[in-house]
Amino acid sequence: MTDRPVAQPLAGSDRRSFLAAALGAVTTAAVARDYGPDAPPVRYPEPDVIALDKRFEKYKLGNAPIQRLYHSPNMLWAEGPAWNGVGRYLLWSDIPNNHQLRWLEEDGHVSTFRQPSGNSNGNTFDFQGRQISCQHLTRQVVRYEHNGSVTVLADSYGGKSFNAPNDAVVHPNGDIWFTDPGYGGLMNYEGRRADTGSVQPYQKEAIYRIDSKTGKVFQVADEIFKPNGLCFSPDYQLLYVADTGASHYSEAKEVIKVWDVLEESKLSNGREFTSMALEVDGEVKAGFADGIRADVDGNIWASAGWVGDGYDGVHIFAPDGERIGQILLPEICSNVCFGGTHRNRLFMTASTSLYAVYVETTGAHIS
Repeated sequence: MTDRPVAQPLAGSDRRSFLAAALGAVTTAAVARDYGPDAPPVRYPEPDVIALDKRFEKYKLGNAPIQRLYHSPNMLWAEGPAWNGVGRYLLWSDIPNNHQLRWLEEDGHVSTFRQPSGNSNGNTFDFQGRQISCQHLTRQVVRYEHNGSVTVLADSYGGKSFNAPNDAVVHPNGDIWFTDPGYGGLMNYEGRRADTGSVQPYQKEAIYRIDSKTGKVFQVADEIFKPNGLCFSPDYQLLYVADTGASHYSEAKEVIKVWDVLEESKLSNGREFTSMALEVDGEVKAGFADGIRADVDGNIWASAGWVGDGYDGVHIFAPDGERIGQILLPEICSNVCFGGTHRNRLFMTASTSLYAVYVETTGAHIS
């Protein structure tokens, strides 16, 4: 798939001017979109949900705007959204502030859900409704039990501490798969460990599986620079993992990889699923995919960021790896999650805000 042509959508002000002209609207100079309480209304269809391919058109609702559900200047890095269908709430992490927040579907109320949170990053729920969290501070994967206690599921491998578990998904057989790229274990802003000055974390970055029957931790793949967000295909036969290794390694590429899942426990045939490179304003740029989710049709919805206007937000890829759509946001998007009553609402954590948009599909899995 590496030889396919790069999608070339209109970007920034050019895109908005084109859409406005197509709709017979008056074009204006490009300005940063205002999501505040006094922001002007959005003319349908939502201009920042972009179909790059006809395959995406059926997923875009004509009367569904991108909504900013929550914003706080005190929130430093929103991450790890997870939907709880029983409680009808979305929880997410604010990693630097060491707490988790909760948004209630019934009235949009936001409150502190958990503090401290172990500087948690990724969250999900297992098939018994228990919350799974990846903690940077403790370098652990933990489970919050129904009685309020906390179970440490994984804290080391091969006699060494994890770097900082990042994101997790649950298989129907109960096994938990998670990534350990090392960001939380790199202590300073240059991305180097404070104790060694090296970009190399405590151990080689890898993907792991926690066996639900024995509790044993298995390393299932390490042929990836920095495994970040991950998700299964709808039938659990494929595992997709975002590689953000280019943040630290010059030879790494900004890609999403995919493996075949064998016997519900092993990975095989690792390969590039898609590149994050995209032409923006006449220049090919590659940002990072972070959190990723699959819908019921096998499309991959990937948070995308660190490039700027015309790129940052969510990129949607068809099962063949072709980029078919974009959702543009005014902030760097860290992660995504399908949720809502009908699981057809895409929640997006982005820097200091939580966004959402209804789409004409549903998430492939429970969270």
